[in-house]
Amino acid sequence: MSNETTELDTAGIRLQSRRPALNEAFEVLSSMRFAIALLMMIAISAVIGTIMQQNQPMPNYINQFGPFWFAVFDKLGLYAVYSAWWFLLMMTVLVVSTSLCIVRNTPKMMKDMKSWRENVREQSLRNFHHKVEWQAPVARAELARQTAERLTHAGYQARIVEKDGATLVAAKRGAANKFGYVFAHSAIVIICVGGLLDSDMPIRLQEWVLGKEPFGGSGLITDIPAKHRLGLGNPTFRGNSMIPEGQASDTAVIPRADGVLIQELPFTIELKKFNIDFYSTGMPKLFASDVLVRDHETGETKTATIEVNKPFIWKGLAVYQSSFEDGGSKLKLTGFPMEGAKWDKFDIAGTVGESTKLDAEHTIEWADFRPFNVENMAGNDPRAVKKGEKLGDSFALGLGKHLGSAAKNANNDNLKNVGPSVQYKLRDKTGQAREYQNYMQPLTLEGTTFFLSGVRANPGDPFSYLRIPADDEHSVRDWMRLRAALHDPALRLQASGAYAKRMMPPSGQAGAVQSQLALSAQKSLEIFAGDKEAGGYMSVSRFLEKIPKEEQEKAADIFMKILNGTLWELWQVARAQGDLPAVAPDEAHARWLQLATNALSDSFFYGAPVYLQLEEFTQVKASVFQVTRSPGKVVVYFGCLLLTLGVFAMFYIRERRLWVWIRDDDNEGGAHALMAMSTQRKTLDFDKEFDELKQKLPQPA
Repeated sequence: MSNETTELDTAGIRLQSRRPALNEAFEVLSSMRFAIALLMMIAISAVIGTIMQQNQPMPNYINQFGPFWFAVFDKLGLYAVYSAWWFLLMMTVLVVSTSLCIVRNTPKMMKDMKSWRENVREQSLRNFHHKVEWQAPVARAELARQTAERLTHAGYQARIVEKDGATLVAAKRGAANKFGYVFAHSAIVIICVGGLLDSDMPIRLQEWVLGKEPFGGSGLITDIPAKHRLGLGNPTFRGNSMIPEGQASDTAVIPRADGVLIQELPFTIELKKFNIDFYSTGMPKLFASDVLVRDHETGETKTATIEVNKPFIWKGLAVYQSSFEDGGSKLKLTGFPMEGAKWDKFDIAGTVGESTKLDAEHTIEWADFRPFNVENMAGNDPRAVKKGEKLGDSFALGLGKHLGSAAKNANNDNLKNVGPSVQYKLRDKTGQAREYQNYMQPLTLEGTTFFLSGVRANPGDPFSYLRIPADDEHSVRDWMRLRAALHDPALRLQASGAYAKRMMPPSGQAGAVQSQLALSAQKSLEIFAGDKEAGGYMSVSRFLEKIPKEEQEKAADIFMKILNGTLWELWQVARAQGDLPAVAPDEAHARWLQLATNALSDSFFYGAPVYLQLEEFTQVKASVFQVTRSPGKVVVYFGCLLLTLGVFAMFYIRERRLWVWIRDDDNEGGAHALMAMSTQRKTLDFDKEFDELKQKLPQPA
């Protein structure tokens, strides 16, 4: 007899069939080694799903990984790991493998828990590490009775057995430790089953069997055909429903890789009012929705307030407050040309969620309106563009997105609500689009006031910001005049002459020098105005690269002095054309001109024919609800409870076995006792308990 408790069998179940390959495969499938390996693979897959952002727009992945690796990762299903066929297959196989492990080992464990292990012999007990012997001046039967009684008082279950002319007292404690294995492994099965119940397998089956297809177009939900809709009998789903104030919805949208599916709901949700509270910094503190829910079958209505972490539950469906968006706010904007020699402003209106035709080649898609933007205003450094810098380098201000991402690691003193903003896409006739985010109010950065217009070419990129310095009237009009004048050859000629005259009044031979200076000034404006390929500092850099390297630094200094002076005159010419007085040549206006020059250089990368300034708005709020049916939730909760009990049993309940072999002592009279003790995990507590029993059991009654 071994002195250890029964160990788990890591081998699998072997079938007694005539097919060796089937026997081997079933043995591997039912082995604990295979289940552990599969669990490790699922853990690695979960790490991949955590590191790689899931269910993002496909263009984001193309920009991040490139066309080749995008296609590879797409084939592997890494963009939606937890719903990938191979992940669900591994989960299913893990359930089967672990279930077989439980079926194989549980009967053995239950039998071992009930067993007293009475088939020991005196000699086998002498081989135990923890043993002790003593003599007692009482009869063998009395000593056995006393020993069993003392073990019972110590928390053991004891049993007296007569065998081989001696008496065996068998005792055990902590046999419930075996339940730890059963509970923990059963919990794995139960949690996986719950996860599979809440997975998108039922939706996949409807796509495969019933021909359901994701809808990839646009339009009203009511017009979407039935093949893109899931019925009320769908056993599990997780979809979103965006409802503007005063409107209602009886569907939810389930995103898929190549479109969306429309999930029918058994009730209609009407958003009566969306409520939002703010902290003193302007950050949202609490947002909730007052709704009226109307049952389609009974006509029953119920009012409720849905808050974050306080869902509305009805007929097995849970409606969560997920987020909030714009519900179709009405916008009025002023447009300024960003190309050519004209700056005449024009009015334009739009509705969030709709489109407006800008001209024959461009359409504006109004994406979002935000009545507040909480940003971290510390540490922003507006600077000039240096040679070779790209748009993103010179625009980097680090301003956050909706809800104020700057709040994450910022002192509250630096957080500020910078006011409303509008977000839109400008799409050309080829279908290419750039996204813009324009703030309604100017922002003060490092003591200077700017109008900010963010731009990005891809949805996953951060916005880069064009910074237009505010003029004396706190507007962008002076900068727009200067931009238009820069592209007007006649005004450039006029400004060049004015600069040459101011720098060198004609007198004698100075007239020829003045003419030469005027030509240089005109050339500097032409270079800065650029061409179809480049403009601004990029064009200046290309011009200076043609000069020998040893003379570039001196030439650059002279060129920039002439350019700055000529731009000052161009500013005055532009104002005079608008019947405005010249500005005072002071430090504040010189600073404005420098920042305006930087913005002019950046504007060549702006990529839009117009700049849109938000003037008025009528906000329409919308609430985004997440509607879920998750039958596996209760199953997972039960599995978690079993897992907790199983881990507690395995780690905190120690099984101990004890035997006392008692025989008559013919020489001394009375009885001779041999005690041996065993446990599955030897600890200091076990040694201490053995020492206590070693002192307690031999004591006379």
